[in-house]
Amino acid sequence: MLETPYPELDDMLRMMGEAGRHLADIEASEGAAGNISVCMRWPVEPRSRFQVMTEIELPQSVPELAHATFLVSGSGRRLREIIDEPTANIACIVVNPGGITGKLFTSYQRRFEHVTSEFNSHLAVHYDQICTTNTNFHAVIHGQPIHLTYLSHIPRYQDEQFLNSHLLRWQPETIINLPEGIGFIPFQVPSSTELMAGNIVSLRQHRIVVWAKHGVMARSDISIKRAADRVEYAETAAKYEFLNLSVGEIGTGLSSEEIRSICSTFNIKQNIF
Repeated sequence: MLETPYPELDDMLRMMGEAGRHLADIEASEGAAGNISVCMRWPVEPRSRFQVMTEIELPQSVPELAHATFLVSGSGRRLREIIDEPTANIACIVVNPGGITGKLFTSYQRRFEHVTSEFNSHLAVHYDQICTTNTNFHAVIHGQPIHLTYLSHIPRYQDEQFLNSHLLRWQPETIINLPEGIGFIPFQVPSSTELMAGNIVSLRQHRIVVWAKHGVMARSDISIKRAADRVEYAETAAKYEFLNLSVGEIGTGLSSEEIRSICSTFNIKQNIF
């Protein structure tokens, strides 16, 4: 939930650009991989940056989000380039009354035909979180960080408890920033309704979820950069785990007792250790 004064449209575009560039910097967005979106529930005037308007049908009905504004990355666009030309890479969608259709605003510099193919998952997660928490802001990122994605190909890391107990043991900051742990969704075809449904359920309990053999999705109701941070925290943990595997698992990480002591000191509620 954001308090007034709310970010201006240009501020939000800049923060999306910074988050996209950071995802590329940590190797979580190769080529045109990855996508990003935010939902704002305060009045936004899109025509100052997005001059072209068409009507579209939304991937699902979202009646409670009537008049909400979404900023969504375009299909096939590189997240690292958003910061250089935001309106060439991002679309703005304003939900119409009834929540079945919306107004799609784009700029004359638009370099994509459609918004990201994962918008069904983005919209579903935004809708579920906003209806549940009544927040006025929500951000979602999908990235493909190398080490997390690689570990998701190994059968034992496909168990959510095993994944968390092994990744969250390497740094005190990880449990502090991801106290609910990392969710896990078995492989589903990208953009499918099955993947969309899995995201809704898992992101009710977690701030980031691994898509097996594909990547991750992270969310935040504070800022898009906070969602990007969660990708980085989880990917850093996966790097430690990968490093430990490469040297014969000689590291033990923080013990469960040490992690519980950290949580007690910082008043962190968790049920992993």
